Amino acid sequence: MFKQLKEEFDNIAQKDPAARHKLEILLYPSLHAVINHKIAHFFQKKKLFFLARLFSQISRFFTGIEIHPGATLGKRIFFDHGMGIVVGETAEIGNDCVIYHGVTLGGVTTEKGKRHPTLKNNVTVGAGAKILGNITVGNNVKIGANSVVLKDIPDNAVAVGIPARIIQKAEEDFFMWHI
Repeated sequence: MFKQLKEEFDNIAQKDPAARHKLEILLYPSLHAVINHKIAHFFQKKKLFFLARLFSQISRFFTGIEIHPGATLGKRIFFDHGMGIVVGETAEIGNDCVIYHGVTLGGVTTEKGKRHPTLKNNVTVGAGAKILGNITVGNNVKIGANSVVLKDIPDNAVAVGIPARIIQKAEEDFFMWHI
């Protein structure tokens, strides 16, 4: 348990250039949201749904990050700034992902079963992006701020726009530096 906590702690220190001192990371909402989600997810798996939701809602109140207890999180996820992030019940987030504020991993149906997105490993999701439905975002993908992703995104792609479209490397450089 302490090894996992140290790994999350070191991950934030590595991914956030604003973190000047490791002690400061104790105040980061990302760290608290991940820890609280581990507790809530444990209760969810034990079918203690009220306790799971209680931990989830307390975490939401203090961090501004809402992660359903049923969601599956990988290792070394960093919710940068955090406020306004929503992760739905059947969402899956892989390892080494960075998710900025205002992101929604949401559903488009009220039917039972898998209805939220799957992010594979090393995905970066820009501020305000919406990834909706039972879709898969591949490994090493970057999703631009305020994009709306409604379809699968293949590995090593960059997606921007409403609805999101995959862009080429030259366009990525343009979007990264001119907007």
